[in-house]
Amino acid sequence: MENLPTPPQQQSLRRVVWWRVLRNGFLLYVFGVTVLVLSQNPNIFPAVLMLGSFLVPATYVAFFYEHRHLSRLTLAAPALSFFYGGALGVFSAALLEPIFITRLDFFTAFQAGLIEELAKILGVLVIARRRRHDSMLDGLILGAAAGMGFAALESTGYAFTAFLRSGGSLTATVGVTMLRGLLSPLGHGTWTAILASVLFRESSPGQYHINSQVIGAYLTVSILHGLWDGLPSLISAFLGSGLDILVGQSLVATTGLFILWRRWQEAKQLQEARFAPEGGSQ
Repeated sequence: MENLPTPPQQQSLRRVVWWRVLRNGFLLYVFGVTVLVLSQNPNIFPAVLMLGSFLVPATYVAFFYEHRHLSRLTLAAPALSFFYGGALGVFSAALLEPIFITRLDFFTAFQAGLIEELAKILGVLVIARRRRHDSMLDGLILGAAAGMGFAALESTGYAFTAFLRSGGSLTATVGVTMLRGLLSPLGHGTWTAILASVLFRESSPGQYHINSQVIGAYLTVSILHGLWDGLPSLISAFLGSGLDILVGQSLVATTGLFILWRRWQEAKQLQEARFAPEGGSQ
């Protein structure tokens, strides 16, 4: 007999934690930047950089975990998915992209999407290889965690690159960190959550099924990823370089969040149906 999930009244008491993570983490980041400016101590620069890059991704994962409607996931599962999705994803993408992509343009952006969406799902597969987490909702949460782990590490790299290219400008580093942090929920976390949710929905305990639905989800998120990088350059030909990124990424973000919302609603319905007989027998 399956263990019953956490009662809804207990879950509701924890649904403010994600906000505390965001609020307190932001205050700590501001404090860290202030200390760095005043002390000029380079030893704390990595800590400030990591805190800024991980703040929004960690909040995003906390939000989904706290809203794990009838899910039996423990906190360790999304935490490990965050770690493996980030590490395996970033390292795999760094290894594969130079082989297949020589320059980034509108068309090669889709190649990057295919590579990175495949790389990120590796973290989910590592966590769920024994099928201890087998519901569609589990897949969505683990996918969100893996995608945000990737986003956090990637943002750290971009911020460090900005620091080097700007000659050590803290303003440029903070700007890149904040911008990528704000945009991260609209990209990697959303795309991997969509793919992992469909993969878990189509699979059975002990075995993954790669069917047309899973392949379609993979191609969908890869196209969204490619459009995120490539659509602004196409739009700039009509609107100029001022609004291209805003319009292009807003369109992609809206589409991705709508698809994720649909998958979230479907996952909740399946979860309710799964536990309905047990709930009725109490």
